[in-house]
Amino acid sequence: MSGPLAGVRVLDLSRVLAGPYCTMMLADLGATVVKVERPGSGDQSRAWGPPFVAGESTYFMAANRGKRSVAVDVADPRGRDVVIRLAARSDVIVENFLPGGAARLGLDRASLSGDRPEVVYCSITGYPPESEDAHRPGFDFAIQGDAGGMSITGEADGGPLKVGVAIADITAGMFAASGILAVLLEARQTGRARAVAVSLFDAQLAWLGNRATEVLVGGAESRRYGNAHPSLVPYETFETSDGHVNLAIGTEGQYRAFCQAAGVPELADDPDYATNPERVRNREALVARLQTLFRTRTVADWLTLFDRAGVPGGRIRTIAEAAAAAPWAIVEHAHPTATGVRTFRSPIALDGEHPTALAAPPLLGQHTAEVLGELGYDAAYVAELLAGPCRPGTL
Repeated sequence: MSGPLAGVRVLDLSRVLAGPYCTMMLADLGATVVKVERPGSGDQSRAWGPPFVAGESTYFMAANRGKRSVAVDVADPRGRDVVIRLAARSDVIVENFLPGGAARLGLDRASLSGDRPEVVYCSITGYPPESEDAHRPGFDFAIQGDAGGMSITGEADGGPLKVGVAIADITAGMFAASGILAVLLEARQTGRARAVAVSLFDAQLAWLGNRATEVLVGGAESRRYGNAHPSLVPYETFETSDGHVNLAIGTEGQYRAFCQAAGVPELADDPDYATNPERVRNREALVARLQTLFRTRTVADWLTLFDRAGVPGGRIRTIAEAAAAAPWAIVEHAHPTATGVRTFRSPIALDGEHPTALAAPPLLGQHTAEVLGELGYDAAYVAELLAGPCRPGTL
């Protein structure tokens, strides 16, 4: 199946996670993505490990399938010329330079779009231009703290914690991909593309979801609830006789069905617990009673009961266990040097198929000679360029 973005050319000037995740999403949907990297070291995430497989960083592999890698020094005029030629045949350009970096290198929107107003230029930054921190570099961990996420993550009586993945980076990449697709569609109709900009800070604020409206609308204070839900009870992790399960009650019908199946119908009839607002008000007492109940049965017993009662809940799996339970979600990639390169497929289903780039995350500069040849450089010039020293640069 050809992807819906077949024929769309993307120039990826980004590195680490937010930008690369964005462009990988576009590659999954069929776009041709050329990733420009610094010779010798490449994308910084190539050095982030362990784990490494055949010398390749698994961190880098997480966000770069389906791309071709071109290694040129953009601080060298010859390398910048390569980028300009690539931009001239691209429909989308994505960058996440440090603030002001693209302009200093002559790789800003005006320089690369030229007389092609239909080119979509997307910038991903740490902070938005309105922020007093707009000049600062953006790293996920700092953003999770700065933008409120860590104030609601962790145990109620513990310290603030970050999410277990770089969620600000990943969501920024997703928002950027959405913006790019919207503007790409608009540009096809109007002939002019608006500049797309996404900051990790704004992305973090946006995915706060209902926890944000608790504060903005309800005037609540930021609180940590561990695995519990601030507005629903029972909706948390319970210890069983041999492990843990999650119970996620979202409706009154589910609560009554659970109580009946669990042999405690009195908890559904008790006026202190009969409605969700009452259960939230009396959270500690109800959860304590349920915790005692949960310890009387095994994980398997509770999962069977959940299914029989039709209530949402489940086991707590490791990533390896989740992968083993979902073999249909794993994509195998034929890598030039590493064996067993697998990633989870794109979650987007189109007519029942999940378009996911099959090309493996590239080796550094794997496609440099090939791409430069396509740009019209002769073989002798390419050999000279690749043999030259790498000067200090941003990429």
